[in-house]
Amino acid sequence: MKNKYLYIVLFGTLLGVSSCNEDTYLNEIPRNVLTADNLYLTPSGFENGLNAAYSLVRLERDTYGKENMRSVFAVAGTDTYYLSRFASQDIFFTAWGSYMNSTSFGLNENWTWLYQIINSVNTIIDRSENESIKWSSQNQKNEIVAQARCIRAWAYRHLTYCWGDVPLTLHESTGANIKTDWNRAPKTEVMKTMEEDWLFAEQYLPDIQLIPGRLNKVVAQHYLAELYLAIGDPTKAEIKAMAAINNPNYALITARFGINKSKPGVPFMDQFYTENVFHKNGNTEVLWEFPYDRNVLGGGANIMRRVWLVRYSSISGVTAIMSTMGRGSDFLSVTNFGLNLYEASDDRGSGYAIHRSFLKDNGTIVYTNVGTVLEPKTDTYRPSTAKWDDGDPNDPAANNGYHDQPYLRLAETYLLLAEAQLLLKKPDLAAETLNKIRKRSNASPITAAQVNIDFILDERARELLTEEHRRYTLLRLNKWIERTKLFNNQCGSYITERDKLYPIPQPVIDANLDSKMPQNSGY
Repeated sequence: MKNKYLYIVLFGTLLGVSSCNEDTYLNEIPRNVLTADNLYLTPSGFENGLNAAYSLVRLERDTYGKENMRSVFAVAGTDTYYLSRFASQDIFFTAWGSYMNSTSFGLNENWTWLYQIINSVNTIIDRSENESIKWSSQNQKNEIVAQARCIRAWAYRHLTYCWGDVPLTLHESTGANIKTDWNRAPKTEVMKTMEEDWLFAEQYLPDIQLIPGRLNKVVAQHYLAELYLAIGDPTKAEIKAMAAINNPNYALITARFGINKSKPGVPFMDQFYTENVFHKNGNTEVLWEFPYDRNVLGGGANIMRRVWLVRYSSISGVTAIMSTMGRGSDFLSVTNFGLNLYEASDDRGSGYAIHRSFLKDNGTIVYTNVGTVLEPKTDTYRPSTAKWDDGDPNDPAANNGYHDQPYLRLAETYLLLAEAQLLLKKPDLAAETLNKIRKRSNASPITAAQVNIDFILDERARELLTEEHRRYTLLRLNKWIERTKLFNNQCGSYITERDKLYPIPQPVIDANLDSKMPQNSGY
């Protein structure tokens, strides 16, 4: 039975809190409202606070604004993804230039979301030092703090890739310490804090979490490997990636398992079916999963299916029913380049993994195109991923999805390892690492001579289609402009060096009354 999540409203973000009488705020302890003062008094209170933080994290795959998905900031406008159906507020991801500015839609909302997460976990970290709390053991306290610090580093990962230098706050923001003179900490300083947080998490988190959705040691090791690659230390990256890969509790899925084992399919896709997602259900490849649940307080929803599934139901004679995977809206699509990366034998590009046909109501099969024309604004006959297939049998046209989802998989750790090995001038080992992933999906083996950064990026695209934060990966390797210009026919001609970072949101600049908040170059 899934863990039930408790929504807790934690007031206070980086640049402001709800107005109140300060004396009342400091002294009153309300008994019928959950606040930090009456929540963080027992270990169970800290558990509930973590549940609230995790529910905020899972919003990455849910809506912001009217019906946009938050993670568009990490994937749109790259070599493999483009916006196929967008509102005027999203035009900055397609035309860039003056459309991308400090008031562009969603910038401030995502900034605030990430700092809300940071303030939530900072509160947990700070209040865990209260000596009156009766922890069952020091290990119990350390694991609570380790989860909070792991989440904090995760949030700063988003912030530094989006904005570079950002304010660094490591303590709870309250009405008593509100600041209006924030400075942007150098990205190197923020990354040092991220390293310290993930090292702490690696030390105190367990190998496996019994509660789905909770963070474990291997997630911290994975993110450390990526961080070390970002700061130019492939030796440490190799060590952390190997530590995760060699953990006996985790392994690539190489054989059929789970709910659809007896049905036609491929091992690669078994790990995405909602009944198979959790480690306790036999999924040894998932490192971190996002659990969802319909009609359960805190269960949460996502719009991955709606965002990534092509809008088949707009075609005459096709109804949004379960046999057509529900209703897709086709907000994001895969570029021709991304669609054409697969060999014919590669399971990841097969009809089990990518929808290449669908049924009309009369039973007629309609085949999608194979990505042979330039990316249009929208194309209802375009292939789309099957990873996020979802739907409510009682309402197939519903917006939200509730299937559990892998968020981080061991296959990506292998890809980080291959990158580290290549940088350490071990192309033979890099090829061996990549072949472990490719063999699982029946892709042909490669040789050391074939391995370079571009090949690894292609392999990431094949393996992690619609999963990875593609923009971040390309920025980390200084390949975003080059590859987007080469392979994205929608926005490639518009992007410039300036666009490697987003502009600091104008409300953030305006709220910093007592110190000038520097804007990113070019805005």
